[in-house]
Amino acid sequence: MAKIEVHGLTRTFQAIKGETVDAIHGLSFEVGDNEFVSIVGPSGCGKSTLLYIIAGFIPPTAGKVLIDHTPVRGPGPDRGIVFQEYALFPWKTVQDNIKYGLEEKGVSKDELERTVQRYVRLMGLEGFQHKYPKELSGGMKQRVAIARALANDPEVMLMDEPFGSLDAQTRIVLQDELLRIWEQKRMTVCFVTHNIEEAILLGDRICVMTARPSTVKATILVELPRPRTPELRMSAAFTNLYRQVWESLKEEVDKALYEAS
Repeated sequence: MAKIEVHGLTRTFQAIKGETVDAIHGLSFEVGDNEFVSIVGPSGCGKSTLLYIIAGFIPPTAGKVLIDHTPVRGPGPDRGIVFQEYALFPWKTVQDNIKYGLEEKGVSKDELERTVQRYVRLMGLEGFQHKYPKELSGGMKQRVAIARALANDPEVMLMDEPFGSLDAQTRIVLQDELLRIWEQKRMTVCFVTHNIEEAILLGDRICVMTARPSTVKATILVELPRPRTPELRMSAAFTNLYRQVWESLKEEVDKALYEAS
């Protein structure tokens, strides 16, 4: 059963010189209930734009997005989003950042405290509850951002290169954490990344987007056993998937580079 349906999506922007630019054109795909879909594509192809339309932050120029067969008209608590640059409130502590959405929903004080403590434990943030973002490493900030999104108990998680600015070791640790949490909660996830290994390790399917104006070029099924482990990266099946994704993506990367030159 489809949780997210994207039908004929087009998004046009006004460029600086006055001309219009199609970031996305006629894009269609579906994400199943509790499915983890990784989205890859060349830089500037509209991956983030797609997530922001699903989130309800920006409207499409044409086409539609449905969540549980209901059109998206704007942001909603059924969708959580995690950005690459954390987007934490610098004047709020870790626990106050996590509880922000719950306070907006008018959750009772007791439930608020229980939920915050649950996600503090889940994301390994014990001892950091009263710290401010400026006192945290990049990896810890992203843990807080994920905890804040999860605390609202969304049915859909939209993740826009959440590990893109982290060092390699921290990235691997947080990939493992995200896999562990997803195994527990089994929510629907759309995960944008430039990292092919990450897309394979996390996803049930990989959606390869074309160069701008972007549509879906290929959908690749990731038939690797779960729970996923870092050792899978060394397997022949993983290597074959990597080759398949790269062969599909390389032509689009070349197009994007040619157009930018």
